[in-house]
Amino acid sequence: MANKKPYVLDTSAIFCLKDNAPGAEKVEKILEGQNKIYASFMSYMEYLYIVLMRMGEEQARADYLKLTMLPIEVVESNEELRFAAAELKANHQVSLADAWIAATAQQLNAVLVHRDPEFEALNKQIECLVLPYKI
Repeated sequence: MANKKPYVLDTSAIFCLKDNAPGAEKVEKILEGQNKIYASFMSYMEYLYIVLMRMGEEQARADYLKLTMLPIEVVESNEELRFAAAELKANHQVSLADAWIAATAQQLNAVLVHRDPEFEALNKQIECLVLPYKI
């Protein structure tokens, strides 16, 4: 029987797909599969601000439109998620954004898909699918 555990895509996984970087084929396979796929609101914000800085507003809006067409459900903030993210941030060496993203995976009992070495601090708390790290 296939694994039906949901996935949470980190910002790094979304950029991996956009840039067709090593590991993009794994992200594509996840998107084409039957498992539920989520992303934190924080990943979408990170994606937008990075594309805005690098390529400007027009490209950011075009890329965001493409992103919204993917079979990804955005998880917005709520009280339970805020407390979970705060606990991860207080107890681990992770950025604020990564605390939100990891808490999303934790709350959904999902596999976190990423290529960010910062998440190594959370390997015991969250199941991860690690893409090749960016060199």
